[in-house]
Amino acid sequence: APAGLINAFLINTDKHCILVDCGLPDTEDKVAAVLRSLGKDFSDISLIIVTHAHIDHAGNAQRLRQLSGAPLLAHEADLPYFLGEKKMHFCATGWFGHVFKQTGAIQKPYSPFQPDILLRAGESYDLNGFGINGRVIPTPGHTAGSVSVLIDNRYALVGDLISSGILLGGLLLTGKAKKPPFEENPDAVSDALVSLVSLGAEMFYMGHGGPLPQDEVLRHARRIAAPETAQAVSTGSSRAGPQGLQGMLKG
Repeated sequence: APAGLINAFLINTDKHCILVDCGLPDTEDKVAAVLRSLGKDFSDISLIIVTHAHIDHAGNAQRLRQLSGAPLLAHEADLPYFLGEKKMHFCATGWFGHVFKQTGAIQKPYSPFQPDILLRAGESYDLNGFGINGRVIPTPGHTAGSVSVLIDNRYALVGDLISSGILLGGLLLTGKAKKPPFEENPDAVSDALVSLVSLGAEMFYMGHGGPLPQDEVLRHARRIAAPETAQAVSTGSSRAGPQGLQGMLKG
């Protein structure tokens, strides 16, 4: 993506690195550069998590798995798209989504892959075995198989569950929440965001723009919820960042 508008994240500890999202195809040099800056290489990646099946998050997953040898975790609801068996249906949320869809860029095929670890509805995946106090949680809405990573019950890496900034994000207005260009189920997104807050999430890190504090996320959740399901949750927020979390911009 131009101007580095797509975020991936590397959760780094002394013994393990977990990569959250993989970016567009052929962007492994971006990951390698961040690893080198930490004195690490691909072999230090212990787990790859793909938050959903869109090309800007899953497009380089197969290549990064080959380079690292790390197992790959994703949700079974997006499996037909990871395997390339079905084409995704993109529900545009506004004019930019409609224009972007017409370019065909979001619908390009990428190297198919079978996840090594398949998360199912109602399940979570504990990351304590990787030396990280965290878990992977199903958070459907952007896609049926979207997942989020909750670290220390404070920091949520949410893929495209929420966005900020203009267009794809990352340029201006990065502190104001908005819908991503595509979204399948706004009510489910609202429920997922409120659920993450109820689990303690204070700061939200996303695929485009951000990060966003809890209060801004809750305002967005209320805005997009159907009137009969809108929930008002009022808690404090923090702008502290998780130690060992490296943001990587795919440019």
